[in-house]
Amino acid sequence: MAIRSLEDLALEGKRVFMRVDFNVPLADRDGRQAVSDDARIRAALPSIQHCIERGARLVLGSHLGRPKGKAKPEFSLEPVAAHLAGLIDQDVLLTDEPVGDGARKVVGDLREGQVVLLENLRFHPGEEANDEGFARSLASFADVYINDAFGTAHRAHASTAGMVSLVAERGAGYLMLKEIEFLSRLLGEVDRPYLAVLGGAKVSDKIEVLEALLERVNAIVIGGAMANTFLAAQGGELGKSKVETDKLPLARNFLRKAGERGVTVHLPSDVVVADSLDTEAGRAVAVDAIGAGDMALDIGPDSATSYADEIGKARTLFWNGPMGVFEKEPFAAGTLAVAKAVAGNPHALTVVGGGDSAAAVVQMGVADKISHVSTGGGASLEFVQGLTLPGIAALEGA
Repeated sequence: MAIRSLEDLALEGKRVFMRVDFNVPLADRDGRQAVSDDARIRAALPSIQHCIERGARLVLGSHLGRPKGKAKPEFSLEPVAAHLAGLIDQDVLLTDEPVGDGARKVVGDLREGQVVLLENLRFHPGEEANDEGFARSLASFADVYINDAFGTAHRAHASTAGMVSLVAERGAGYLMLKEIEFLSRLLGEVDRPYLAVLGGAKVSDKIEVLEALLERVNAIVIGGAMANTFLAAQGGELGKSKVETDKLPLARNFLRKAGERGVTVHLPSDVVVADSLDTEAGRAVAVDAIGAGDMALDIGPDSATSYADEIGKARTLFWNGPMGVFEKEPFAAGTLAVAKAVAGNPHALTVVGGGDSAAAVVQMGVADKISHVSTGGGASLEFVQGLTLPGIAALEGA
């Protein structure tokens, strides 16, 4: 069913509750917490500016970190409010709690074009519990509900699901609609070959999406520590590498299914190893030459080259997850090589599924050469599996 956009809704003079994803990293700056990466905030700016220009009384709601239902100063949205104020060049009010008399008064006093950011929604246990009372309190702040937080759309929380049906008018922001548009294209008829590139630490985290993609793709490229488990499932000796030994039967079963369906699975032929994550440099070895004291921490240069070749042949591509321990410079080369290759394919629909993959294309300065860089890692994985995301389902048919 169709989801209404900002243009479809009467916003003038209305209290508009917009769920945004301001779960951004903070860092100490001159003794104060400050936003260290504002990509998620900037992604919401088109929707925020549209509401301001239409004369909405804008109430923003977000979570930050995992305060587990308690108010904790280190998870306050105060630095985010200050940063947003600078980006939109106007004051952003911050409530002292997500709901309650204080928050109600601030929202009630809003004038057209003003913006208030509710304090961290997860300071209240009702957010993650999708508590009806908390949902009703949030809904009381709104004449119109907008969800522009795709990164939380796979969570059935009070601000993403519970409150939505309690607000008469509802729709999606520009970011949410763009995410739905591009990710939906991966579920329909696509240009082929269709290649999935999946990395990360655990087979257990990705097996469901791997299984779902077997029904859609022509080939799958696997990297990261989860490649170790697949190599071990084929009888490889991985030394001290991270291997999910309890998932070896699962990995073997997946490889068998892929063979039966004619889906090619590419695993590393070489890896970068070291005896410690803190080493200043690793060394490349063939996968059959990993020593007893070695840890495989990145795909090797030969694998990076062959993966880039496969990426270059693709006409549809989905990438989620790093090829190695991307946050450590000696083990980032494989992920950066994949980012470069994805950006270097001008003929494909290329979708990068958030997280470290998104960070890699930004670090390489090639995000503008990708068809779509998703803001939601977990949400994008569930979407490409064809699963129903509660935050999107709540908007349908409004």
